Amino acid sequence: MDEASHCEEWTDMKFIFASDSFKGSLSSEWIADTLEETARCFFPACETVKLCVADGGEGTVDAVIKASGGQYRTAAVHGPMGELTQAAYGVLPDKRVIIEMAAASGLPLVPSQRRNPMLASSRGTGELILDALQAGYRDITLGLGGSATNDGGMGAMAALGVRFLDEEGSILPGRGADLGRVRRIDDSGILDRVREAHITLMCDVTNPLVGNQGATYTFGPQKGADPRQLAELEAGMEGYVRVLQDTYHIPIGQAPGGGAAGGLGAACMIFLQADFQSGIKALLQLTDFEKHLEGAQLVVTGEGRADGQSADGKVLSGIGRAAARNHVPVIALTGCIGEGAQNLYDCGITSIFPIVEGPVSLEESMARGEELYRGAAERLFRLLKGVL
Repeated sequence: MDEASHCEEWTDMKFIFASDSFKGSLSSEWIADTLEETARCFFPACETVKLCVADGGEGTVDAVIKASGGQYRTAAVHGPMGELTQAAYGVLPDKRVIIEMAAASGLPLVPSQRRNPMLASSRGTGELILDALQAGYRDITLGLGGSATNDGGMGAMAALGVRFLDEEGSILPGRGADLGRVRRIDDSGILDRVREAHITLMCDVTNPLVGNQGATYTFGPQKGADPRQLAELEAGMEGYVRVLQDTYHIPIGQAPGGGAAGGLGAACMIFLQADFQSGIKALLQLTDFEKHLEGAQLVVTGEGRADGQSADGKVLSGIGRAAARNHVPVIALTGCIGEGAQNLYDCGITSIFPIVEGPVSLEESMARGEELYRGAAERLFRLLKGVL
């Protein structure tokens, strides 16, 4: 790229870089920095907008704060296994709040040998919500990815004033092992400020609370549950669902997304009247993506693998649709192209460029990720320089 010094000063070029990470290989931030560096080799005076992208799990708060100029706020909360810990969430300039449950109740907070959804609780997530409410914030977006819990959201709701009672009227702490012990729910103590808030759930999971595709059987194994515990948790969740439905007369057991974050999705729907929104749609709103599109000539996005699932509410389709509404072309740089990737062309993606240069194994492509991505970025901007 030694021809940079001979480039014409393109003063009206504006590029937006908003790629998902390539899991296990390249971070969203590294990709944005690399695209900016490469673009300026060919368009030295171009304007660039770098947006980190996440889907509601770990890293979501960082991505939104970097894009919006927000600030971190830290609170002392209970971690998933009951230990006290410090967890941060984001406060945006317009006073909206972004919380990721992974910060307080996430799987990475629990060493692999201690993971046990029978004992884990989402209480810390409720404590983060409570801290935001006590600080005066009323517009909260909650990312539901990466939980260590399977407690039906009881722990989080208990932190906000809901009481889950056993048959003797004793208050349950709200862990996975407590699901089957719930006989009555008392929400009279839920704080007024909770009812005043608008809660948006940032989530791409559509699993229900119970069943073979429910919270327990789908996500329980990765949280440390063995076959015996899975059966016990599922039976407990079924009992919990019966109490919820008898109390609130809502068919919550099969509600899409209710099984997100070990059932926290369902609890937020019932007790917080929360709205679901796809992770990428919520992120684009929080970062004012469509405002950034004004005057842009091109968006570069991407993810590790582009396939049919990418067109189903994921990062590529969300960015593509938003850009298409604003008549901005979108190029996707991806690790590889899988079956069904052509569906992305109906979602606003203009073209897809794999970063590999020939036959290569997954292991090799991940090991050489930075090298391959830099090469693909150079080819892309060399092409643009030739046609613009």
